[in-house]
Amino acid sequence: MPIRVAQIGTGNVGVHALKALITNPEFELTGVWVSSDAKAGKDAADLAGVGTPTGVTATTDLQQVLDAKPDCVVYTALADNRLVEALEDFKRILAAGINVVGSSAVFLQYPWDVIPAEMLAPIEEAARQGGSSLFVNGIDPGFANDLLPLALAGTCQSIQQIRCMEIVDYATYDSAAVMFDVMGFGKPMDETPMLLQPGVLSLAWGSVVRQLAAGLGLELDSVEQSHVRVPAPEDFSISAGDIAKGTAAALRFEVRGMVDGEAAVVLEHVTRLRDDLCPEWPQPAQPGGSYRVEVTGEPSYALDLCLSSPNGDHNHAGLVATAMRVVNAIPAVVAAEPGIRTTLDLPLVTGRGLYARP
Repeated sequence: MPIRVAQIGTGNVGVHALKALITNPEFELTGVWVSSDAKAGKDAADLAGVGTPTGVTATTDLQQVLDAKPDCVVYTALADNRLVEALEDFKRILAAGINVVGSSAVFLQYPWDVIPAEMLAPIEEAARQGGSSLFVNGIDPGFANDLLPLALAGTCQSIQQIRCMEIVDYATYDSAAVMFDVMGFGKPMDETPMLLQPGVLSLAWGSVVRQLAAGLGLELDSVEQSHVRVPAPEDFSISAGDIAKGTAAALRFEVRGMVDGEAAVVLEHVTRLRDDLCPEWPQPAQPGGSYRVEVTGEPSYALDLCLSSPNGDHNHAGLVATAMRVVNAIPAVVAAEPGIRTTLDLPLVTGRGLYARP
């Protein structure tokens, strides 16, 4: 019997998740929530770019989606700029006895010692009340900096440091809210964007270093963060809009899990809006961008993960990967014990049933 699933959000990530829910016979689509009246009333197939109508129409009424009693919802609605509302959504869905997989809020990848107890406890209580599970993941935070580095670590005799890197040109990432409001690109250099407010990097990616530490059995002394921004040398345009000369055009940051004064686990992002910016910074393994895992130990490893797609560039491929990391985990999350589940809890998600002839 197919697993009954609803889709929450049909943006850059959600549209790919929705397509999978429609086309994979393992799932039965029960509802679609959208944030805009312009999408409300449309058939899910139209929103996903799938030819055959599903008979499921989008709504802005979350309760209507929950009333259909899905086994699970895929939550890809943007949470960065509506965090309180997103957490209320999670509590409401979980308390209703509905499992959740999602790509946001990213700190829920591994929230312990990352967010305050008073923020976390109501979500855990809602999961207990509903007997439901929550799994938040993606490509980063997610697969590229939890499953991959921990798999490599499992072949080591000793480990001094694990460093996970995203080295990506974001010029084709078509989300003005993320690019300008959250990350601060195109903004004056003396204006601090949401992402770089005190403690936010450690909130967003602290889940990565905390989960890596847990996988290694490490007790971190602290989590530190640092960043560098570089202005645009001239006016230019990206998919999300215009970047004026002198405004933010490149960003490099680290979130470090410290043990005895040493960085034991590190999450690093190197983000450019043009590939000629900051040539002295780490370079990707392929044009456009890649993910890198460096394990310093015995033995040491350097692993480059290069994403591509016949339907778009590296950013498109990353959005598909983010969506499918959580969609493909649905059976495991539905079968899991109630509570917040992580990569450390779930069985290996193998892509079962996804083979398609060339």
